[in-house]
Amino acid sequence: MKFSLRHAIKWTVFISILTFVLAILFSVASNTILNGLNWALGMLVVLFLVMIGILFDIIGIATTAADEKPFHAMASERVRGAKQAIYIVRNADRVSNFCNDVIGDISGIVSGTAVTFVVFELISSMQVSNNMASTIVNVVFAGLVSAMTVGGKALGKSLAISQATRIVLMMGKFFYFLESRLHIRVFSGKKSKSGKRGKKHAARTN
Repeated sequence: MKFSLRHAIKWTVFISILTFVLAILFSVASNTILNGLNWALGMLVVLFLVMIGILFDIIGIATTAADEKPFHAMASERVRGAKQAIYIVRNADRVSNFCNDVIGDISGIVSGTAVTFVVFELISSMQVSNNMASTIVNVVFAGLVSAMTVGGKALGKSLAISQATRIVLMMGKFFYFLESRLHIRVFSGKKSKSGKRGKKHAARTN
């Protein structure tokens, strides 16, 4: 695929604006949910945010690791989602950018903010006034969330690489559902100039 500076700039502007909007939505949603919760329930929200980051990291890596050829064979056998999987692989750079960078980074930032809330609620419930104890609790929880995030992504990377075809096909089936049931089309699926449309046009002019 040839590099196009214009398309790259358009994608950069689009993904930057989308990141800004999603970051606001994630932050508002997490703050609204955490408001009024105790530290234990707040920790469940943090774990949920961490799992979102790990899940999208798996999808992004699987997209870049997957080969396009198996999906052509599936498409010829009319496997649902195979055509959408081809579009996913062909747009692997953008899909991985969205999954790994946008959602991954946002979930990491929001989960970090949520951990601060959890620690505050825990310290308040324990009625700890010692600054040293508060610092220890803060450091332990921050380290725990970081360890879960890094460990989960390490395990997810191995899964994504070994099961890339299956994961991308699952995503293809999801986009197939959006197109067939909800009439939401994410990928345009335009043919290249050397594709079928070009061949048909050449046949008519001969």
